[in-house]
Formats: sequence, structure tokens, C-alpha cells
Amino acid sequence: MAHGRFVSFEGIDGCGKSTHAARIAKHFEKMGFEVAFVRDPGSTRLSEEIRALLLDPKNSDMARECELLLYEAARAQLVAEVIKPALRRGAWVIADRFFDSTTAYQGGGRAIDAAFIKGANELGSLGVVPDLTFILDLPVEEAARRRGEDSDRIELEGGSFAETVREAYLALAEAEGKRVCVIDASGSEDDTFAQVVEVLRARFGRKRA
Repeated sequence: MAHGRFVSFEGIDGCGKSTHAARIAKHFEKMGFEVAFVRDPGSTRLSEEIRALLLDPKNSDMARECELLLYEAARAQLVAEVIKPALRRGAWVIADRFFDSTTAYQGGGRAIDAAFIKGANELGSLGVVPDLTFILDLPVEEAARRRGEDSDRIELEGGSFAETVREAYLALAEAEGKRVCVIDASGSEDDTFAQVVEVLRARFGRKRA
């Protein structure tokens, strides 16, 4: 686990995290690095099947504890099958969400006990922690405008839920400032990307970012 680097992107739906995670993955590929670009939940056969269950609006009766455990199950498979092997090879792992999403959504949004969330995240991540996590911060109203029509079960929770999740993300950044970096995503896509690249260069060096 000593050779690769692990960078995750977080934020409320519509903040641009998926766009910038993909751009950074391509950025490192162009520089000649091996990159494993993943999404959580997803990026393995089993994890994608769990993702479909989690996001299907038909599953509106899903218990919050069931939701939490499904996210952790999908994550455990992703880490075991993709992330750990990639880090051992010395690759950059770029993740569209990781366990901080669970802290914000199931801990903040669903109000599950923080100690329970912490233990579940440790199990689901198999002990793997990102070297650097970006939280792309955006007001809920602007994120909803950029996202467009709600489509999945989580997005359909509405604005008050998203606001609680955003507050949980910002509290997380305050508590874990060495690992977590908040990026103001209210500007253009290129402006936000430039901020991300500059943080990466400051953290890992210009030759590696």
C-alpha cells in the first residue's frame, strides 16, 4: 500500500465532483501515470448491482440501516477487487465518492450514530483511507439547478436533506483538515479544476500533479 496515491472527490449531488474526478483521472493519464478511476458505489460487477438497488426510486421503503450496510458492502468489494490492487501496483486511484459520502449522507442526512458510522466505514473500506479528499462545495439551490431534474432515490430526498448533507461535509472538513480540502465550486468548471490541480501540486509536487 506504500506506492500508490488515493484521491477522492466528494460533495452534494450536482456539485461537479464526478466531472472533476474524471478530468483529474485523464490529467494523470496524460502525464503517463497508471490511473484507476472508480465510483463508489460501483466499478465492480457486484458493486454496480448494489448501486442499482440503492439508487432505484422504487426502493423508497429502504431502511436507513439497510442503506448504510449496502453502501459498505459495495465499498468493500470495490476496495478488495480494484483499489487495493491498484495501490499496490503504484497507481493513482481517483474515486468519485468514498467513505466520506457515508459520513455525510447516512451520518448527517440519515442521522445514524456517528460511532456506528465510523465503525461501518472502517469495515467497508478495509482500512483504506484516501491520501487527499476534495469536497466541492456549492449552495444547494445552485447544485439542484446544475443537476437538473431529480432522477435517483437519493436526489429525490429534496433540498432540506441536501442542506443537512452539505453541513455534514463542511463539519467533516473542519474536523479533518489535513486530509480534506474544500474547493469553492461556484465558479466555472475550468476555475474549479484549476483549484484542484493547484492543491494536488502543493500536496504531491509539480512533477506528480
